Amino acid sequence: MKKFSLILASICLAWGHAASADEFQKVKCGADIPKVLIGQRSPNGRVDVTEKKYAALGLKHMGADEISDRLNSINWMICGAEYMVLVERRGSITDAVPFPEHSKASPAFSGLCQSKGKDLPDIFVGVLDGASKADLLPVVTAWKIDKQRAKFIKVPSEGLLCPRSGIYTVDGGM
Repeated sequence: MKKFSLILASICLAWGHAASADEFQKVKCGADIPKVLIGQRSPNGRVDVTEKKYAALGLKHMGADEISDRLNSINWMICGAEYMVLVERRGSITDAVPFPEHSKASPAFSGLCQSKGKDLPDIFVGVLDGASKADLLPVVTAWKIDKQRAKFIKVPSEGLLCPRSGIYTVDGGM
């Protein structure tokens, strides 16, 4: 009976440890962070608590966006670099990419874009060339979000234009 109790206690402890795990538990600076994040579980907890728990990683929540009724994108500063992750409603991280530096001159954006004067049906994320005062700005780098597979797909920037209304950097990119 003692042996059974010890085994049961060990299983309960292991399950409790796994249940409290989160997406940053295995992250180490200098590692392939997107690879480590994909497949991890993102618990729905307070951001400030998570940032404090992983202060050694320089963790900072940079914002989030609802992509669909089952998919969100979340930007995190980790180890001095920004990463964007896709998280399904049930909390599984399906994809992650290093997100390029952005600024007033090269603002970050999320939204619909155009190619050859036609609206594209996909949601794009990336960085724009903010040098122009036009409403539609050329893309420096971008991914489209495959909502069905919950993946980022790198797209060529040539001919891709996106509106200022999708800019979400703090400085507004103006």
